[in-house]
Amino acid sequence: MKNPIILLILLALTQVASASKTIHVYVALCDNKFQGIVPVPEKIGNGKDPDRNLYWGCGYGVRSFFKLKTQDWNLVATLKSENPKILERIVFKHATKDVYLLADAYDGEHIKSCVEDFLKASNGQHDLAIKLDDKVLHFGGQADLLSYVGHDGLMDFEVDIQYNVTHSNYYKPVIILACYSKNYFSPHIRKANARPLLWTTHLMAPEAYTLKAAIDGWLLNETPEQIEERAAQTYHQYQKCGIRGARNLFTTGF
Repeated sequence: MKNPIILLILLALTQVASASKTIHVYVALCDNKFQGIVPVPEKIGNGKDPDRNLYWGCGYGVRSFFKLKTQDWNLVATLKSENPKILERIVFKHATKDVYLLADAYDGEHIKSCVEDFLKASNGQHDLAIKLDDKVLHFGGQADLLSYVGHDGLMDFEVDIQYNVTHSNYYKPVIILACYSKNYFSPHIRKANARPLLWTTHLMAPEAYTLKAAIDGWLLNETPEQIEERAAQTYHQYQKCGIRGARNLFTTGF
């Protein structure tokens, strides 16, 4: 008869090895009325209309791009959130890897809540457990990768967050696609004890092709510098801004 202790260890190792990886993307819907942005056309700048929003339902918005413009991700669930500030919550499954991506579309009026929830999750706070078929997936503070997409709200307001300094979140990697995100988010990411995998040094269009490029590199276990270059190449491909400018826009680490 095999040693029961060894069997328990093997079972635990198997469970760890088979655990699904998770990504949580916080999207603050573009909003002409409630955000300090250069106004975009009214139709795509209504932060209460996810279907037509620049950062969600438009062609390069998170929902549309991952659903319609890539073969790497499959939409597997549209869920109801208990948070009324989240207008739509969707889950994607990677086509070939055991990886799930949860994307939350926050009402543009409530961008501050979106930023705060992202920063708290970066600190390992607010585990969000979602049951999907026979799996329980952990997002929020227990996700393996976090991202914020949208206007840099920290240009307009301050946040008051109690960061947990008593437990480490093992330098959780974060991607922040917003204008000047390194400059404005740095103090909070340091306090959160998170690791900036990719953020920006200047004005930018936080569209989903850059997010996907960075995630692709992360899934391949690329170095932060390789992910930075991957993001720059993709941004230049879509924006035609020149590869030098794109390389100057993205950076990794502090």
